[in-house]
Amino acid sequence: MNLHKLLLTNNACYKAGRTITPKGIMVHSTGANNPNLKRYVGPDDGLLGKNPNNNHWNTDTPDGRQVCVHAFIGNLADGTIAAYQTLPWNYRGWHCGGSGNDTHISFEICEDALTDGDYFNRVYNEAVELCVYLCKQYGLNESNIICHSEGYKLGIASNHADVMHWFPKHGKSMDTFRAAVKQALAESAAPAPQPTPDPEPATPGANIAEGALVAFKNGTTNYYPGSVNVPSWVISDYYHKITQVTSSGKPVVKGGKVCVLLGKKVKKSGGAEEAGINTWVDMDALAVVGAPSTGGNSATYTVKQGDTLWGIAATFLGSGARYPEIQAANGLTSDVIKTGQVLKIPTK
Repeated sequence: MNLHKLLLTNNACYKAGRTITPKGIMVHSTGANNPNLKRYVGPDDGLLGKNPNNNHWNTDTPDGRQVCVHAFIGNLADGTIAAYQTLPWNYRGWHCGGSGNDTHISFEICEDALTDGDYFNRVYNEAVELCVYLCKQYGLNESNIICHSEGYKLGIASNHADVMHWFPKHGKSMDTFRAAVKQALAESAAPAPQPTPDPEPATPGANIAEGALVAFKNGTTNYYPGSVNVPSWVISDYYHKITQVTSSGKPVVKGGKVCVLLGKKVKKSGGAEEAGINTWVDMDALAVVGAPSTGGNSATYTVKQGDTLWGIAATFLGSGARYPEIQAANGLTSDVIKTGQVLKIPTK
């Protein structure tokens, strides 16, 4: 998950400051052919890009309407997919025109022309990861997730079609979405995977080590045999940092191949670090492009702009779902962190 925060503090909804106890999550889509986050989130933070019309939602009444959601998902200026938190999660949003405002966290997925399968898959996966994150924060599960059109059928939202005018065009529905969230929640709660006992796999070589910078080899199609396909942008646009090479001191085997865990992404153009794919990958599908940095096991980390606890946990602990361990180690009572803040990182 590539989660950032830019609260819409000038929006009348934010200024109202009403809070809720979240009971669910409502998924929306924008209903306009503009996949760029800068249309809705602003001002530019160096990643969004400048909105020449300055018609983002960080105004009192965007487009003359009383509207505000908790997050948006869409394109950054460089084409990377990201999620931006725009309201505190426990604030009452103005998103569905009904009583769902009193109970549901909301986010909008920025629509394109509804025909680009690659863009859809990337925002769909980002939305799944955001829902997993929020479920863990508020003790929710997949059954607590609905879309706007389902909210209308339940009598808690206005009559809108989103997202069921879009998802089926790409073979998805809210049922497949909830199933993906359920699977991700189960995987994050499961014990660390164990290697198959027969045959006994070899330990990854010294060049494949924690902290190494790697790239996918040409011709790679799957993370490991039998897995889902690797999105083209993961291969073409990024290097990746290895965060884990074993589990409980033993190699991790998936699809009959020894795998390593990839953490933070590093943009090939410019070298900017971003939250990673956090996925086990066949080490034979990877080529080392940089050696591990010294001091990578430091007990502290200084927060950089755009960091999240989820992303930091994914980088240093091997799973974003372990962010509560960092909260506990630092006495944090929320997920809010600030640039320059020094965090203690618990040992693995």
